[in-house]
Amino acid sequence: MSEETLNSKHYRRKIKELTLLFEISQILDQNMDLKEVITPILEPLAENIGMERGTITLLNRKTGDISIEAAFGLSEEEKTKGRYKVGEGVTGTVVQTGVPKIIPDIEEEPSFLDRTGARKVKNRKTSFICVPIKSGNEVIGAFSVDRIYEDSGLDLEDDVRLLTIVASMIARAVKLRQHSEEEKQKLLEENTRLQNQLKDKFQPDNMIGNSQAMQEAFDLIAQVSKSEATVLIRGESGTGKELVAHAIHYNSLRAKKPFIKVNCAALPESVIESELFGHEKGAFTGALATRKGRFEMADGGTIFLDEIGELSAMTQVKLLRVLQEREIERVGGSQTIKINVRIITATNRNLEEEILKGTFREDLYYRLNVFPIHIPPMRERKTDLMLLADFFIEKYSQKNRKQVKRISSSAIDLLMSYHWPGNVRELENCIERAVLLSTDQVIHAYHLPPSLQSAESSDTGLHTTLLQSVENLEIELIKEALKSNRGNMAKAARKLDITERIMGLRVKKYGIDYRKYRTNM
Repeated sequence: MSEETLNSKHYRRKIKELTLLFEISQILDQNMDLKEVITPILEPLAENIGMERGTITLLNRKTGDISIEAAFGLSEEEKTKGRYKVGEGVTGTVVQTGVPKIIPDIEEEPSFLDRTGARKVKNRKTSFICVPIKSGNEVIGAFSVDRIYEDSGLDLEDDVRLLTIVASMIARAVKLRQHSEEEKQKLLEENTRLQNQLKDKFQPDNMIGNSQAMQEAFDLIAQVSKSEATVLIRGESGTGKELVAHAIHYNSLRAKKPFIKVNCAALPESVIESELFGHEKGAFTGALATRKGRFEMADGGTIFLDEIGELSAMTQVKLLRVLQEREIERVGGSQTIKINVRIITATNRNLEEEILKGTFREDLYYRLNVFPIHIPPMRERKTDLMLLADFFIEKYSQKNRKQVKRISSSAIDLLMSYHWPGNVRELENCIERAVLLSTDQVIHAYHLPPSLQSAESSDTGLHTTLLQSVENLEIELIKEALKSNRGNMAKAARKLDITERIMGLRVKKYGIDYRKYRTNM
């Protein structure tokens, strides 16, 4: 072959290469998704330079594994087989050393593993070229291609040079993909960690209550959690029905799937169907796009419908269909959408009375009331009150960086005599307020809300005058001073900033035995 012919061939290849590189740069400008750009990048290489298969393999820095991220000319099954360790085979060696490698004939190269099994073609020889993909000085993967083996003195070094340029062009896309996968893995790990935290938090064993009524409720929660049964949680407002719903979900087989809460009482009638079942674009004024409802969002997991007794008759009909058919239709749509959700509902209403009034469907009631759980009000579980109070003291002391240690005797008396119409929620609010007001590591009676100290709200039948209130406060302060000073009258008087004589008179007036506070001395 003459020198002129060789030069002509060389220039034609250069022109092809420049054209290819320009095309690849345009492709990468428009899209950086490796799986989408690999075919558009390798197709022109195959057409113009005779390359057949091509793969982009990425290094997982955490595991040390190298796997095919994107490929051209390989089946899905073949791609899944392409896994290597650093230093293993040709690809692993290139990733390890950062140096390109040329295999003129793969049949003659023992280090070529052909893990994918894609080169088992008889009577045809194949060359293999693999170059590193680098981000700065770091090798993050490899770019390899096959081409038909030629004995004609084909300079494979030209291919290496071209592929190295292409590898540098796609390195940014590879880095983005790698970063995206690492972030995705971090999110998955964080999600798993949070799921485990929630599961631990909502274990029935971690729920507070030693009363017989609560122990019975905990037993029911443990029994129903692993099942798929529909649960109806009943109890007054503030008893902890949502906490029970969480406990059931996070101890079920659906624990890693969504838990979606809907407060039926908080949603206006005009939007509740759209919220529950979703809507199609243009279904009503303001429906600018298709939107999934809560049932679709909960697919695979649990939906918790709180205040179920507040649903309108129309919504009750649609909910009944969901329970019967396990399918929904979006507002404004005609397509039936199958859903796989567990339904937990809660109410503070007497649904049996609502059925008699005609405001709640009897057939829906029986669908919901498969496994009822009753949560007792606070007034029926007074033995749990101090356990809950101590828990809330610790919670809000930590939250507000305070050192509240205990509750005074008079404050305990008020807590125990109050009838708690707001149940556990009211107790929590009460303790939070008291912790904020406390200045001496103790919650006193005067730190508690007025509602606990008024005769009517406490249902005690007492009618306290101003003078009696002042005397009660004085008695509490004297007792607390004696307690903190272990019955030492002099120290207690100094703490209260009064003389020992006045202290003695007050102790005598109120019949306080200071000696009983010396028992721990």
